[in-house]
Amino acid sequence: MTDMLVKLYALPPLAPAVDRCTAAGVDIRRAITAEQHHILKWIDTHFSDNWVSECSAAMTRQPVAVFVAVEDGELLGFACYDTGYRGIFGPTGVSEAARGKGVGAALLLACLHDMLAQGYAYAVIGWTGPQEFYAKVCGATPIDDSRPGMYRGMLMKGE
Repeated sequence: MTDMLVKLYALPPLAPAVDRCTAAGVDIRRAITAEQHHILKWIDTHFSDNWVSECSAAMTRQPVAVFVAVEDGELLGFACYDTGYRGIFGPTGVSEAARGKGVGAALLLACLHDMLAQGYAYAVIGWTGPQEFYAKVCGATPIDDSRPGMYRGMLMKGE
């Protein structure tokens, strides 16, 4: 997987992405530490135990570096940054049912705008999957020779 670079000082505005979600009944907000166990359990069920570890680290940051999408008290997705390394966006995930509705874009932009507010000029999106999505939403560009990059030698399930 390739890493991608984002110029935080050139981000599109956050409000339209959040407003689209709000109009659909989805709240995009910073996670609250008291709900960490719910979020981590959801991530473990829908994604990866490695992502649980990373999100757990982001929940300990001040301010919390995790954003969530919630509809009627149900978690639809999450995004975080500054997990294993500073200046890194991810992991992020959206439930299959909520994909294609702008939730992922709103979570991505919420994190990136927060990173800008924390003083970062650039963000790296680690091990990107849908590169076209990141390029379209935030202008991310691939970083040459970034594989395996910062995760070289990481312990993985089954290894």
